[in-house]
Amino acid sequence: MAYVITQPCVNEKSGECVSICPVDCIEEGEDQFFIDPNVCIDCGACVAACPVEAIVDENDLTPENESFLEKAESFFA
Repeated sequence: MAYVITQPCVNEKSGECVSICPVDCIEEGEDQFFIDPNVCIDCGACVAACPVEAIVDENDLTPENESFLEKAESFFA
């Protein structure tokens, strides 16, 4: 998984990331969007489009945001 959608997206769900994604790898969950790691091409377009800066590279996750990686993995399991 290259990118993870974190806390600022929860209950916000602006959706700009969905419309900009060239491979349609972002899906809407109950309270936030999730990036499908099996479809994502790591282009970073979603990062630039996110108005709440919720999308971060997996390698840049802070300890308090690690749970969002687990949440995304569970969503696509």
